[in-house]
Amino acid sequence: MDVRRIGRLAGDLDRFLGLLSDCFARSEGREHLRGYVRSQLSCIERKSVEPMADALGMAPRTLQDFLATHTWDHERALDRLQELVAESHHCDDAIGLIDETSFPKRGGKTAGVQRQYCGATGKIDNCVVSVGLGYADLRGRFRCTLDHRLFLPESWSDDRERCREAHVPDDLTHQPKWKIALDMLERCHGNGIRFKWLTFDEGYGCNARFLEALHKMGQTYVAEVPKTFTGWLVEPKVLQKDHHTGANGRPRRYPRLAARSSRPNRVDRLCTYSYAMRDQDWQDYHIKDGHKGPIIWRVKAVRFRLNVCPEGAGRSFTIPSAPAWLIYSEHPVTGEIKYFVSNAPATTPVTRILHVAFSRWHIERCFQDEKGLLGLDHFEVRRFRAIQRHLIITAISHLFLARTKLKPEKNGGKKPDTSATSASDRGLRSSETIDTQSPTNAVHQGC
Repeated sequence: MDVRRIGRLAGDLDRFLGLLSDCFARSEGREHLRGYVRSQLSCIERKSVEPMADALGMAPRTLQDFLATHTWDHERALDRLQELVAESHHCDDAIGLIDETSFPKRGGKTAGVQRQYCGATGKIDNCVVSVGLGYADLRGRFRCTLDHRLFLPESWSDDRERCREAHVPDDLTHQPKWKIALDMLERCHGNGIRFKWLTFDEGYGCNARFLEALHKMGQTYVAEVPKTFTGWLVEPKVLQKDHHTGANGRPRRYPRLAARSSRPNRVDRLCTYSYAMRDQDWQDYHIKDGHKGPIIWRVKAVRFRLNVCPEGAGRSFTIPSAPAWLIYSEHPVTGEIKYFVSNAPATTPVTRILHVAFSRWHIERCFQDEKGLLGLDHFEVRRFRAIQRHLIITAISHLFLARTKLKPEKNGGKKPDTSATSASDRGLRSSETIDTQSPTNAVHQGC
């Protein structure tokens, strides 16, 4: 990036933030947003409120109030961010990516903080967790974060006095992370964003209700699942109607498994002992070239029915889902095993499903860029709304960087890097490459 290009960024940023002007009733709020984003894009080492305010030449309390108490519509700002992506970066093969990120914190006053698994430290630690929804095109040329939602643990939800001290809204209660993900997805749909694919790790894939809810929404997904995930390779018999006319006894639920139907089994056992898997030859797929050479996975795939629980029924009451894919993959060198399920149509090439399954690095790179470049994890505010606003503004800053990176140079005529191309576009088959490498090492190359 040359000096002229850097000089043009100030004007580009003003025009970009002008698209969010309707979120503010007063000009002071627009100026505070502009200063906050410029500070996140700057080269200052620590991007918490105090050093950012010092760099802007204002009192730290001003930015603190901007996040915590000033009147402006941060929910509208998030909607506008998603509308911009839908209008300017629509892709027919867009991938939605669900993941969570954590922020280690001390003390117990920060909204949502508790001892829980912290990915930043790799252990159970005192931290705050947010659920994120990312967007990427299948070619890997554009990616951004569409939403961040602060996770409120049950321990907080049950202690309303503690919630009021952290200014958590009274109507906000604990929601499982998979329900937060569903809410984010529905919001994106309302703002015009559609995903051809949705992918996520086994932290979300382990929940069959989540997968069934996505299927009912018409959303195609590729989910990594744990080895304990259950289902059937052969469809069991399901009773749809009660033919018993007796009035005595407890009424039975329908649809329900027939009395002699096979029980659901774990995917690790199905992949190890079933004839459909055992008699199938391994297919080799070249995922990408790593630092130590090519990364190859061996794969087997069969049709599968998930073990799902009908809405309103107890956990012990289950029936088979619509037909889906079960993909059994093994790394031939390390022996690592991954299981994926997908509700993609039966005619979908396994190559395409694998390409989506191994595309989760996009959301990981978004989090990495937001933390390393924009200070996503540098916040020192404690109030719920202040943290949520910080997360939204960081996503806005990241979208500006993603748009800047995508824009070709006017003088040099450079085009966006297309080195990461989808497997389906190159007509790949088994033993060929599925390139999931990032085209660049960072979204932002300098200040």
